Order: sequence, then structure tokens, then C-alpha cells
Amino acid sequence: MYYLWSCARAVYSIAMKKIPLSSPDITDKERNAVQKVLHSPVLSIGPNAGKFEEALARYAGRKFGVAVNSGTAALHLIIRALGIKEGDEVITTPFSFIASSNCVLFEGAKPVFVDIDPVTLCVDPARIEKAICPQTKAILGVDVFGHPAQWNAIARIAKKHNLKVIEDSAESVGSFYKGKPCGSFGDAAIYSFYPNKQMTTGEGGLVLTDNKEIADLCRSMTNQGRKVEGGKWLEHIRLGYNYRLPEIQCALGLAQFSRLPQLLAKRKKAAASYAKKLSDVSGVKIPFVSDDTTMSWFVYVIQLSEKFSRQNRDRVITLMEEQGIQCGIYFQCIHLQPFYREQFGFKEGDFPITESVSARAIALPFFSNITESQIDRVTRALRNALMEIKHV
Repeated sequence: MYYLWSCARAVYSIAMKKIPLSSPDITDKERNAVQKVLHSPVLSIGPNAGKFEEALARYAGRKFGVAVNSGTAALHLIIRALGIKEGDEVITTPFSFIASSNCVLFEGAKPVFVDIDPVTLCVDPARIEKAICPQTKAILGVDVFGHPAQWNAIARIAKKHNLKVIEDSAESVGSFYKGKPCGSFGDAAIYSFYPNKQMTTGEGGLVLTDNKEIADLCRSMTNQGRKVEGGKWLEHIRLGYNYRLPEIQCALGLAQFSRLPQLLAKRKKAAASYAKKLSDVSGVKIPFVSDDTTMSWFVYVIQLSEKFSRQNRDRVITLMEEQGIQCGIYFQCIHLQPFYREQFGFKEGDFPITESVSARAIALPFFSNITESQIDRVTRALRNALMEIKHV
């Protein structure tokens, strides 16, 4: 039976159109907005940037927003604006995209990892306090896969120890925690608008804060260190960068933002469909959503049960790809990345929960326009791949 299925699989993969891991949802509204900018004389530092910043800041319940060219740039600016420097430490999670730790290294400070909550997959507040030392200056939490971190608990710890809180909400535009939007917590927060996000500007990010000093510093550093107001074009009052978000991308972002409720509704429907179709698949754990959370669904990441090895997981991904279904590994542990091993001496076993989740996680194809028939193909292929592994 499995031999015949393997033969059929090869023919099937050629005949069927590939299903991508992610795909942006772009309509004529976005294309027309971009065309309008291209017919204007202003391609940078124009009206769309200000409108985009104001719209997203208002959505997040923040006073200020600063548009930048990536979520990574947004995190870097916050680290600098908070005065975090060489010799300082920032407590964060090893289960994230690498930018959340790299931004600390950019300023010569040290990321200090603590393990994650095995249910939410976000940094475990119960472990944070033990990692605090005199060099600790901030806690950088991450909303993993769109699920909010436990921001209230993080805030209590930070207040007790006089630490800053940085909210990495790169993956959670549209998520809510205890009735408050992600992006509204901490001294400063970020959004990211990469093409696989809930809404996109192509490449782009946003700094969010209620602190005018932080906002002004970030705005100045984004624009080559110029004064925020009243400065001359070739006058630079501090070290800065070219982190600006162009008008074309801001116009694209505004069009996407106007459709955000629709985009989130599509993702919610797709996530519910996956959950229903995978609910009876033995050995598969579907994503958890806490009762105090409204999830905006960045990606759809399942975990294989503990009986499966990393090699089993990798084999499942290979079998899926042979059928034209693109899957991903989300996330690889930051502390086990080659650079971090060499720089800090991290090794396997340092953060066992993170390592266990990372070894068994699979990101399934997920985007707002994924169809029911595509979800059926994915779940059917996953079932077959698991059956084949069991019978090897």
C-alpha cells in the first residue's frame, strides 16, 4: 500500500500546482495607491508616511508612531533610544526570529535568554526574575506567531526592578491581550510588515511609543540623525541611519491597513479550518490560543508529539514538499545558531523547552487567500506523511 502511495505521490506532485508557505494579499486598491505615488513628484518623506504612522499608532492606542524600513530597524532604534549600550544586558527569548536578539548586539549589549512557556511559546515570566542582574536594563518580549506574551506579568517584574520593557509585536498586528491591542504595551513596541505578515508594506516596520523623547530620537535616527523639526538638510545632530520607509511602501501600507479587518477575518477562517481538519490527527498538536487573547494569526505552526524526533519532523517536511506543499521550520533556536554558539558558547540542552518545540514544529502553508481545497490538500498530505513515517 505504502509503495503504491509513494509511486502515486511522485505523479501527484507533478500534476498539482504548488502551495506556497505564504503569499501576500494584494488587490487593485494597493496597486492604485502605489501608482498614485508614482504619478507624484514625492517618493520619500511625503504625506503618506505621516498618515501611515498616525493610522497605525491610533490603532495600537499609542501617541506616536515612526515608520521605518524594517521591524529589525525599529528594534535597533528602540535599543539606542533607551540608551542600552555595551556592558548592558537585555532579557529575551531564544524562540523567535533572530532580529529580536541581534538588535541588542548591534549596540554591544548582551541578550540574556530565558526559556519559554511550553503552551504559549512566548518567554516564560516565571523564569525572568532569576536572570536579572545589575547589568540588566530591559526585558524584550516577543508575541510568538501572533500570540501575545504575558505583558502584565512582564510589566510587574520590570516595575519591581526598574527595567524598561520592549514589545516585539512584529508578528501580532491585530492581536489583543486582555482587551488591549498588541503594540500598546511596554515603553516602546514594534510592528513588522514583511510580505508574510498579516498586512504588508513589502519591507517595513513601525516604532510605537507614548514617550515623545523616544519617538523623537527614533525619528531623528531614522533620518540620518537630523533634527526632527527646524533643522537644515545637511545638519546632523547625532549618529543616524537611513531607516526611512519610502512613500510607495507607506501608500501600500495604508491600503493594506484599510483592509486589515478583512485580512484578519480570512486568516481566522483559515486557522479555524486547519484546527477542525487536524483535530483528530494523532501525533499533531494544533496552536494554542489563551482565553484572554484575540489572535490575528501570523502563521499556522503545528507541533508533532514528543514521540517524533527532529529527523521525523524533517522527513515530514520533505514528504510534503515532494507533493508540492511548502512547509517551514519555525523557529530554529537562536542560541543554537552558529554565530551565537561561537560568540557565547551556547550548546544543546541550555534551553530544553525551546529546543524541544523547535525540533517538532512545522509551519504549514498559511495566508489570507488560502482556499479550502488547498487546506484539504495540506492536511491530507500531512496525514499520509505521518502514516509513512510510522511504517518505516
